[in-house]
Amino acid sequence: MNESEGLRYRGFNRPQIITDEPPEHAAKSDSTYSGRIFRLTFMALAFLLLVPVLAALLILECPIDPSYMSFQEPPLMTGALEVNLKLRQAERLFEGELVGPESIVNIGDVLYTGTADGLILKIQDGKIHNLTRIGKPPCGTREDEPTCGRPLGIRVSPNGTLLVADAYYGLYEVNPDTGEVSLILSSETPIKGRKMGFVNDLTVTRDGRKIYFTDSSSKWQRRDFTLLVMEGKDDGRLLEYDTVTKEVKVLLDGLRFPNGVQLSPNEDYVLVAETTMARIRRCYTSGLTKGGADMFAENLPGFPDNIRPSSSGGYWIVMSAIRPNPGFSTIDFVAERPWIKKIVFKLLNQETVMKLVPKYSLVLELNEDGSYKRSFHDPHGMVVAHPSEAHEHDGHLYLGSFRSPFICKLNLKDI
Repeated sequence: MNESEGLRYRGFNRPQIITDEPPEHAAKSDSTYSGRIFRLTFMALAFLLLVPVLAALLILECPIDPSYMSFQEPPLMTGALEVNLKLRQAERLFEGELVGPESIVNIGDVLYTGTADGLILKIQDGKIHNLTRIGKPPCGTREDEPTCGRPLGIRVSPNGTLLVADAYYGLYEVNPDTGEVSLILSSETPIKGRKMGFVNDLTVTRDGRKIYFTDSSSKWQRRDFTLLVMEGKDDGRLLEYDTVTKEVKVLLDGLRFPNGVQLSPNEDYVLVAETTMARIRRCYTSGLTKGGADMFAENLPGFPDNIRPSSSGGYWIVMSAIRPNPGFSTIDFVAERPWIKKIVFKLLNQETVMKLVPKYSLVLELNEDGSYKRSFHDPHGMVVAHPSEAHEHDGHLYLGSFRSPFICKLNLKDI
């Protein structure tokens, strides 16, 4: 036998593996086996992650007892609500020099505002001056806020002083020159058996006799406003204080986060923003309808904060969160699903939830009948962030904020 025949012989007699499956099926079986291992591993990991989460959901307490709420479909962003970038033309003032200038007023060309560190500031000739504070240090953290104080709504009284609504302390009068502080109404004073837990905004008659103000909640304080919004608690009130008789009346009760207030030009009614419900209520203060109330503007495209007069005879409304249409409104979605809110607040704190809310700054000008006149937008809050108020002065809008470290100034002639 030669060498080539030997090779053929050895090749012919090479041992063979006998199987009932064709080669293709065997490969497929190997693949199926690997896939089964992967699925089992994935399911095991998912189970290991899911068990602690489910345990947490069962064990952890939820800080809120959310109410079921239902909204109409939001208005389309067309016509006067057409999306634009006009707010991005605003100029940031004093960036990094103050935090949370919630509300702004002017006496002449001097501006006044209250900030997150409890201060009431005087802004004159381009410089910031510390005028006074209502609370006491330390300040700067959520835990400090109740003792530090938080000035929110601020107005100029007929006699030229400042009227300030402090979220924790109540209503105060401040001398704009000396900073001297006088208590008008303490938040510790029971009104119809309930203390005020969250004094928010105020407006005053031209003669100074009546001050209308909001108590946003008797359960939640300002530092927990996110919980108030998500719970939908209806324990807010619109109140009237008589500076002569010292009497306090409840004009409207059962409101969900009553916020900004504004008297009409004729002082025959007062508007109150019901933030959680995306609407503005009207309460009549004189005439045949005195004591009655109706809806001034409902199903708004966002959640209103402060209300201030516009030079056209209408009103400026500011919103830092909107209900997009077209688009998806997260707040509308969870309003009808309280169980989602419970899960969220069992797992996340308020600050984290705030970061999850899409930023969108919107300023509306309403006509005197509550219809839309025009709107200024800043999608994603790139220039104007977390706005709380639009104060019109000398052809400009000064935009306050409940948490941003600046004031924005928008020239109305340019837009």
